[in-house]
Amino acid sequence: MSLKNRQWVFLRNPEGAVTPEIFERREDAVPEVSANNILVRNRVLSLDPANRMWMRGPTYRQQIMPGDIMHGFTISEVIESGDADFKPGDIVETMGGWQDYALLPSSELTKRDPTIPLEQLSGIYGITGLTAYFGLKDIGAVKAGDTVVISAAAGAVGSSAGQIATNLGARVVGIAGGADKCAWLTDELGFDKAVDYKADDFRAALKSACPDGIDVYFDNVGGQVLDAALRLMNQKGCIVCCGAVSTYDIEGKPFVSPLLPGVLVAKRLRMEGFIVLDHMHNRGDAEAQIKAWIDADTLTPVMDLNNGLERAPDTLIRLLAGGNRGKVALILD
Repeated sequence: MSLKNRQWVFLRNPEGAVTPEIFERREDAVPEVSANNILVRNRVLSLDPANRMWMRGPTYRQQIMPGDIMHGFTISEVIESGDADFKPGDIVETMGGWQDYALLPSSELTKRDPTIPLEQLSGIYGITGLTAYFGLKDIGAVKAGDTVVISAAAGAVGSSAGQIATNLGARVVGIAGGADKCAWLTDELGFDKAVDYKADDFRAALKSACPDGIDVYFDNVGGQVLDAALRLMNQKGCIVCCGAVSTYDIEGKPFVSPLLPGVLVAKRLRMEGFIVLDHMHNRGDAEAQIKAWIDADTLTPVMDLNNGLERAPDTLIRLLAGGNRGKVALILD
């Protein structure tokens, strides 16, 4: 092919916050297809706090190494196929990375429904929505009447999790940064209460918002916010550990609550981490329930969309600084 493939290359792990200088924009030839490989054009690039975690070291997947094409989940279109199970025009979910085109083994592609808007395939019907769903249903075992608290509640997973918890009959309290985000959670997304973690009275406000304590805490941030929630947990409550974004950009040793592990014993709490990929065998049922809630207007997909691959570094930096509402993605046309 004579087409050029624009790419963002990862140069080095930053010390502290991500800056544009750790990425380099390059162009390369579009790769040619061989047996069992699929050439895809990336249509939507998902930007996630996990992108920062992957820079720091191996996790549930390999570390991003200097010289790699920056990793990223994508919704992509099959252009050429070396596998009869995939046809040009098929819409797939994969790890296409920060580039226009990717050549991948067919085993790394999952077909998606082309009738669903592509941005929603990267959001509420993708890793984001499924993380919220399985975290609450399978890990938190949320039931009607529970008080559920969600940190980073204005983010991609948090904004979905709050609405899902409401649909499960819970009383939902969101934690977010700033009065505007807190008002948006209650006024637009139906959270019962929202608390600003940046406010001087945050701990007192969280206690006031949870007069009967916390049954399930969906943790996206770790650090001081987790510490505040631990102090309000009810006996036999559950802490769902989804992420720890407050620790991703810091230099030095992160804050760890002095309550751990003693509070887990004293209150007989369950604290469990999870990766959504372990739950994909139940994906069909989860997506059907999510669709039913959307059709009933009790779940609103929230997207923070931008256009153009060239904006990937700046958009990730804005996300890590808390400058988003809902799921952040780039439309790559």
